[in-house]
Amino acid sequence: MSFGLNRAELIGRLGADVTVNQLASGGRVANLSIATDESYIDRNGSGERVDRTEWHRIVTFQDGLIDMLQKHATKGRLVYVAGKLQTRRWKKDGEDSDRFSTEILLVPGGRVQFLDKPNGNGAAAQADAGMADQAGAASASASADLDDEIPF
Repeated sequence: MSFGLNRAELIGRLGADVTVNQLASGGRVANLSIATDESYIDRNGSGERVDRTEWHRIVTFQDGLIDMLQKHATKGRLVYVAGKLQTRRWKKDGEDSDRFSTEILLVPGGRVQFLDKPNGNGAAAQADAGMADQAGAASASASADLDDEIPF
């Protein structure tokens, strides 16, 4: 018997508005791009602060969650996501080598929570991917004033 844990959690800023595409099967897919930042002091003599941004792809196929993201997921919003890592492999027409993409998949039991004020109205939206059908009625959550600079 084997056991494993596949869980990824991020807090970062959306690099663009959510993108929703129609699938050939009739379903929909939503894609998000989240930037996480870190900074450190360069120890190789200069002693300068180095800022580094890492970009993450987020994907979901859940209709209720997609509806909520279309309403609230706009560029620059601070967001928490919890999902599972997934690596896709495909071939592009005319190329011999495989292409790979690692992304965070939001499945039932995953989570999306906005941590800032949407358009200054005072209530932050949150939704659990496990409650995708109710995601359109996202509940309010506490928010904090943020003075962070957006890296884009």
